[in-house]
Amino acid sequence: MSRSLLKSCELLIVLTVTTFFFSWCLLIAFETDGKSTRNLVQRRPKNSLYKLGVIVPFRDRFDELLEFVPHLQMFLNNQSVWHQIYIVNQIDDYRFNRASLINAGFLFATSGSESCDYIAMHDVDLLPLNQQLRYSFPAAGPLHLAAPHLHPKYHYKTFVGGILLISKDHFIQVNGMSNKYWGWGLEDDEFYVRLKQGGLTIHRPGNLSTGINNTFRHFHNPRRKRDYLKCFNQRESTRKRDRITGLNTLQYSLVSTRSFLVDHSAPVTVLNVRLSCDEKLTPWCKCPGKKPSLQTNKDKNEGKSGKVS
Repeated sequence: MSRSLLKSCELLIVLTVTTFFFSWCLLIAFETDGKSTRNLVQRRPKNSLYKLGVIVPFRDRFDELLEFVPHLQMFLNNQSVWHQIYIVNQIDDYRFNRASLINAGFLFATSGSESCDYIAMHDVDLLPLNQQLRYSFPAAGPLHLAAPHLHPKYHYKTFVGGILLISKDHFIQVNGMSNKYWGWGLEDDEFYVRLKQGGLTIHRPGNLSTGINNTFRHFHNPRRKRDYLKCFNQRESTRKRDRITGLNTLQYSLVSTRSFLVDHSAPVTVLNVRLSCDEKLTPWCKCPGKKPSLQTNKDKNEGKSGKVS
């Protein structure tokens, strides 16, 4: 056997072992024995009165996760924010439901002896860059950090996605988020209506030294296609304010939890969640016979700046 062939074989073996080890680590991190582990928690900074729970709805975005957790950990530590990061990982076979995952994360983060006083509804692909963005307790009302005049992509005035801080009491007051939004888009627009009808004032950062291009880094992988599909009567139903579902109607099971360190220093708690679907109420939790390639421009545009009334 030639030296070049031998080296190629050795390289292949190393790559195979490395890939197996990395996959095994992810398996250990995201699939556990079902016992809750809250031993890796942030220490309470001196003079900190409120604890923040960062709720990150998640599915199959490991590359973003490995960058997000250490970045946000350092960002919040620089502000002396007492916090815990919760990755709410959807493991069922239904379409992705961001709002229901946030509801599930809220219920977990605000329970127990170390319960959080407020949450940040946080996208995993949006990193804050300007320390003038304060993650402090939003006593005056919901604080939308990823405001339309700052977010690198979405600029319509009713947008409340990306990063939104809200107190425990205010989230309960509006009954959390709707559970009807399977697939991508519009759940934030419905939540905006809930906040306004609940009598809450939405606050946004002002007088920052940065703008649209340098307040955040948005790093969504374009090869990861979003689910814009619409089936059954989804288009009509999700355009209306949902007065049926919310925090108090959420049906799910917490399959397992795991606390571990990312990059050896950033603690995170992963919640493996299996959502339930009432197929009579929301049959579009699955779109039988439809594939992503069949999505239309109308489907895509509705998820960007659609209005809910």
